[in-house]
Amino acid sequence: MSYSPLQAAAKYFKYYVHAANSKGHGMHSPFVFEFITKVMNDFTKYDDYARVEALRKTLLNDTAEVKVTDMGAGSAVSKSENRTIASIAKNAAKPKKFAQLLYRMVRFYQPQTILELGTSLGITTSYLALANTRARVITMEGATSIMEKAKANFESLQLKNIEVVDGNFDETLSGVLSAHPKIDFAFIDGNHRQEPTERYFQQLLPHLHNDSLLIFDDIHWSSEMEQAWKNIISHEAVTCDIDLFYIGIVSFRKEFKEKQSFSVRV
Repeated sequence: MSYSPLQAAAKYFKYYVHAANSKGHGMHSPFVFEFITKVMNDFTKYDDYARVEALRKTLLNDTAEVKVTDMGAGSAVSKSENRTIASIAKNAAKPKKFAQLLYRMVRFYQPQTILELGTSLGITTSYLALANTRARVITMEGATSIMEKAKANFESLQLKNIEVVDGNFDETLSGVLSAHPKIDFAFIDGNHRQEPTERYFQQLLPHLHNDSLLIFDDIHWSSEMEQAWKNIISHEAVTCDIDLFYIGIVSFRKEFKEKQSFSVRV
């Protein structure tokens, strides 16, 4: 169960007080300093932003209903199986601020194989695909009705580098990883529960390398997600983690001689 608005506000206040500023001042980690100054603080208005946000605007006005079978922790807003496209776009799609941060990460680090667990309507997927059109983006979604809408959205943006995988991650992830043994960048946004989140992390581990990046969504969404995040970043393979409150970034770079953890204001 997700935190109440009051609990979430208290969590955010604690994070904000202790987090480093977003300028990178006094940051002793070259990797994190570069991330802050070259990625977070890249304020370029890329043309791709307008393309995806035009799609988001259209979806926010789409009153068509779809039946959603939620295989994760569910929506914190709606418990109904029937939801409008507009409500999904409003409540499930990653906000512009963070979707565009993921875009800049892909644009800067240039991963070739990108995995997304949780397509939803494909807004974030579109950002990932546009950031490096030479990359292969494999996106996975458990709700077939939403996946079909996402496919239509990809076609509307003329995106050719996306492979869609329909079905429960518990059943499809192992096959995807067998077909794509090397994962450069993964965004995990499909199941807001502790055990599946940690299990997906364990499944991904053998497919990661020195420059791989994992991004976990909603790491402070609930006590379960906070515990999953703590367990993941304590793993011996993780050398650096960055807590941006709404998302968490995990690195495996061997140049870190000691494990490093950072909280940075976005």
